[in-house]
Amino acid sequence: MDIFETFIKSDDQRLLVEKAKRIAEKVKNRVEIAEETAAFPVDNLQDLKAENYLSLTLPKNYGGEDLSLYDFLLVQERLAVGDGATALSVGWHLGIIKELSEGQLWADSIFDSFAKEVASKQLLVNRIATEPATGSPTRGGIPETTAKRDGKQYVINGRKTFATMASVLDFYIVTTYVEDKEAVGAFLIAKGTPGVRVKHTWNTLGMRGTGSDDVILENVIVPEDSLVEVNRKGKKPTAKGWLLHIPACYIGIAIAARNDAIDFAKKFQPNSLKTPISEVPHIQQKIGEMDLKLMHARYFMYSIADKWDRNPDMREQLGMELAAVKTVVTNSANEVVDLAMRIVGGRGLSKDYRFEQYYRDVRAGLHNPPMDDMVISMLAKHALQ
Repeated sequence: MDIFETFIKSDDQRLLVEKAKRIAEKVKNRVEIAEETAAFPVDNLQDLKAENYLSLTLPKNYGGEDLSLYDFLLVQERLAVGDGATALSVGWHLGIIKELSEGQLWADSIFDSFAKEVASKQLLVNRIATEPATGSPTRGGIPETTAKRDGKQYVINGRKTFATMASVLDFYIVTTYVEDKEAVGAFLIAKGTPGVRVKHTWNTLGMRGTGSDDVILENVIVPEDSLVEVNRKGKKPTAKGWLLHIPACYIGIAIAARNDAIDFAKKFQPNSLKTPISEVPHIQQKIGEMDLKLMHARYFMYSIADKWDRNPDMREQLGMELAAVKTVVTNSANEVVDLAMRIVGGRGLSKDYRFEQYYRDVRAGLHNPPMDDMVISMLAKHALQ
């Protein structure tokens, strides 16, 4: 049975997965270009737009598909089999759209206009939060990017790093320290706004195709209603189910490595053997271990997603389980890719195969939030209460 059939429960879900598969087959062919340029391929974006992928998590009244968390993970996992960098990138967009619509974080008038434009024009947005001095926003650092009020406008200055898809975004949701509010806030800024520029700085080992460059803001003037969020002191963090798009992406990469390793094992027959290496016991052992790890990780991930969808009133109690899913799944994904590399042997390091890319890309998951140490500390404190 196809490994993806395990968690498909309806015809609608099958159609969604088929959509993701169609896109995956196309973006897969541009991985080499993305690796060379360390940029998000524009043609990948066109493929996503052609399938109306960018509005999947919008409510139906705006022209979206209103995907549940479970369905969101299904499509993201399948897309990542084609290219993890593309899946992770668009996952941020879709997750943010889902959070904004479900959490009603913005004024209705602003979100209505924004959502309609996203659906009709298939526009792309991402949060731009990380900075050189503060590191990951999840660590609690105050942004050095500032917003100073000037009459009915704000003037924004700062520099953001790890701005995924920076060069192709239509909107930036920029976190700043808002001086007159004495609080951290977020501004919705359109591409092309004077003073906003992207500097190509992305040069990493893995996930090169996310194009996570720096965004520099120099005396950017925006109207006061561009301030769409203000984080008041003492506000308790909320559980964010949509962040499960991160482990879904990395387990998709692991599935791709698993599939390629099995295909290699079935075809490769050294002259020292009378059969392909798929008949060798220690190779079968590694294949079995890969599937056991995938089964464990995927059942955990999808069970928590299903719990999130079925019990809206319990969502704020799922923070610990959501964090645990990320840790378990991303670590399992790394282990699966490592096993795939061991099956293939030295050829896994060759640029003629994708194994070395899977190996580099999957490690990035260890550095996406929440970090392992924070999750383990949270679990320990809960156990000791």
